[in-house]
Amino acid sequence: QVQLVESGGGLVPSGGSLRLSCVASGFSAANYEMNWYRQAPGKDREWVATIADIRIRTNYADSVKGRFTVSRDSGRNAVYLQMNSLKPEDTAIYYCQAKLWRDFWGQGTQVTVSS
Repeated sequence: QVQLVESGGGLVPSGGSLRLSCVASGFSAANYEMNWYRQAPGKDREWVATIADIRIRTNYADSVKGRFTVSRDSGRNAVYLQMNSLKPEDTAIYYCQAKLWRDFWGQGTQVTVSS
């Protein structure tokens, strides 16, 4: 059974850092494209970052490039999102997504950045 569980969200001041985790089960995350998305109140869900395949390709939305880093730990079957220099506009629920034969989503973790 495919499952994604995010954690690591919280309340931080502007300029602070957080590290989100997404632990996968039921498949090997290292073999698939894994994405981070976020959804702010009243806005559509938007793509944030991707880590893909055994070459560990990464890609970032322009709004987070240079501040966020996506990585994975194959041994823990987990994907991480290190978020530095956080801004109030980064406030959102952050979701982990796995692209298998269909898209699977975690339950999300709340990130709130105070100004």
